[in-house]
Amino acid sequence: MNNLNTETEDLKLSAWNVKRLSIMAIFIALSAVGALIKIPSPVGTIGMDSAPGFFSALAFGGLEGAIVIAFGHLLTSAVIGFPMTIPVHLYIAFQMALWALAYRWVNKKLGLIPAVIVGIILNGVVSSFAMLPMMGMGGVLGLMPFLIVGAAINVIISAIAYKAIKGSRLI
Repeated sequence: MNNLNTETEDLKLSAWNVKRLSIMAIFIALSAVGALIKIPSPVGTIGMDSAPGFFSALAFGGLEGAIVIAFGHLLTSAVIGFPMTIPVHLYIAFQMALWALAYRWVNKKLGLIPAVIVGIILNGVVSSFAMLPMMGMGGVLGLMPFLIVGAAINVIISAIAYKAIKGSRLI
């Protein structure tokens, strides 16, 4: 009898993993589409790729959102040939994953509006400082307005989409 329970539990886990991976694949594909929509900037890697990751963090979980948003950034960077080198873009992808986790955490603790504000500040302001070693403070300040606009668009789209379907059976 105990063996039957273990097999049933294993089956449930594998079904959950298939569902989870499928959801992440769909949202990574949406990130790829968003990667093709660029927001003009000095670095060229600001796009509409992070909205699916931020949405996934809210709707499906922090880990799912972190994975989707990291792949989204890497796809955006790959489209234009990793202009700041692959190691820098891997660092930025890791940073974006942390921002997705923070976005979900603030939403759980304080609500959606504070989460949107934190998401925009982290993605727009704090992320600008990733360029400090390469571009100096002038580069950071020159890049920041573009990142803030891109972050605001992506985060607000994710929040509106999440709010629209929050109570439905879709998530």
